[in-house]
Amino acid sequence: MGVPAVAIVRARYNPHGGAERYTRQAMAALAGAGVALTVIARRWPAAAEGAGLPVRLLRVDPFHLGSVWRDSAFARGVRAVLAREHFDLVQSHERIAGVPVYRAGDGVHASYLQARARVLPAWRTALMRADPHHRWVLREERALFTSPALRAVICNSRAVLEDISVRFGVPRERLHLLRNGVDLERFRPPTGDERAQARAALGLPASAPVFAFVGSGFERKGLAVALAALARVGGDARLLVAGTDRRMARYQAQVAALGLQERVAFLGGVDDVRGLLWASDAMLAPALYDPYPNAALEGLACGLPLVASRDCGVAELIDPGFNGFVHDALDVEAFAGSLVEVAGAQAGPRGPALRQAARAAAEAWPIEDAAEALLGLWQRLLAESRGS
Repeated sequence: MGVPAVAIVRARYNPHGGAERYTRQAMAALAGAGVALTVIARRWPAAAEGAGLPVRLLRVDPFHLGSVWRDSAFARGVRAVLAREHFDLVQSHERIAGVPVYRAGDGVHASYLQARARVLPAWRTALMRADPHHRWVLREERALFTSPALRAVICNSRAVLEDISVRFGVPRERLHLLRNGVDLERFRPPTGDERAQARAALGLPASAPVFAFVGSGFERKGLAVALAALARVGGDARLLVAGTDRRMARYQAQVAALGLQERVAFLGGVDDVRGLLWASDAMLAPALYDPYPNAALEGLACGLPLVASRDCGVAELIDPGFNGFVHDALDVEAFAGSLVEVAGAQAGPRGPALRQAARAAAEAWPIEDAAEALLGLWQRLLAESRGS
């Protein structure tokens, strides 16, 4: 039958993004499994192309002006590629109607807009709902989930799976819960020396409580709540912020207004987050909407208890009080209380048990199992195609 030809669609490569780390991990695991991989992308920097793997790149980047034209042109370009080239299977990470397999790594756009409206004034909510780009995404999203061509949807959290089922009526047999995996050898609890070196590299005091916040797009990730919670913790507790945002000045102003200039470090985009995780005592993820952030899973693997919102998909792995805490995304007081509790526990006799429980939560999701589950799904879909 020949080598199966599989295409992965991802519009824009962000070297610091969780979706891209998932894509790289999947390609690394699948490249040696007898699959010919092609990546269809609008932007994928040469330094990252294939990440040293036998992967072909097809660049689709038509002329455009504005986000609606950009995304719609990319969708049309992808459909043109799929019409002229043969692939046994196509998995899209973008909302493109007509693809057979869709990985809902970004969740449901309609649900994201609902979550975002919680922190916007009424006039901005109205502008958001009228925005042409959001309206286009909502239309394409509905067309994707109601297309007869759709054979499988890969969901990275139970919440996303249930949301798609209820909102769009996708048959349950087409919805597959495949959580992200983590490299458990690389992301592991540090030794005492490794922790000390990580702190020294970041200029952190040896004994100060340190919390990690990882993710770009600070409004969606909940940085405003994280900063407000830190201000209520007091003492010398620190927050390490890894990620970028076009509105960085807004968050720097909040830091100044709260008097946190000496306690918050903006690290920008970080290629390797392991060092800052090793330097930290807990992971903070008060996201408005985040289907399943890889960084939170990596934090658990490093032994960091997770203090997360209910809208952070990795919260599904949390047993409150045992390996972390879960709160409403806007409950600043609850987040502050949990940070105080975690800091106290880490410095006391509960610390080792808390770290071990966090690590155990991640150990159930090794990257090898995630790749095997993805391969298994692909093999079933390929067998169905050949059978029909």
